[in-house]
Amino acid sequence: MPAIGEVYQINIKGKNPGSHGLPKMPVISIIVSKGGLEGDFNLYRHEKLDDDPDSAVLIMPLETIEELNKEGWPIKPGDIGENITTRGIAYSRFAPGKRVRIGQAELQISRACNPCSNLLLLPYVGEGKGNQFLKVMFGRRGWYARVVSEGRVKKGDAITAVSE
Repeated sequence: MPAIGEVYQINIKGKNPGSHGLPKMPVISIIVSKGGLEGDFNLYRHEKLDDDPDSAVLIMPLETIEELNKEGWPIKPGDIGENITTRGIAYSRFAPGKRVRIGQAELQISRACNPCSNLLLLPYVGEGKGNQFLKVMFGRRGWYARVVSEGRVKKGDAITAVSE
């Protein structure tokens, strides 16, 4: 299968009492298991979604981040809590049911991620711009995926379509 994109950045944040799940910090390589990325903790997924396997990994295209930058939002990869920042795949290419191989792991897109109030904690959103930012992020927050097969993922790994 030819590559449709690549892993631009892998992002995680460990369990830190009193802190929120964003921004996530970059790592070079990670094991992706049925529960998500090794060393990553998402309080919302754990407490509100009861560790729903359909929410194991959050994927965000770099191209969407770049669009938001052009609109004046200085988002960087990892800022909005995504685990895998892709490059070369348009946001619209992801859809529920589509499967992708990323490194050694295979993921199935489960649903779009809706913006949440944690995004208001980002320093550049600031007071008074929160509602505007949430509206801008609707339909562009990223895609949740379930892990079909576990494996290692590295920065620069090819992303291939398993099914369209």
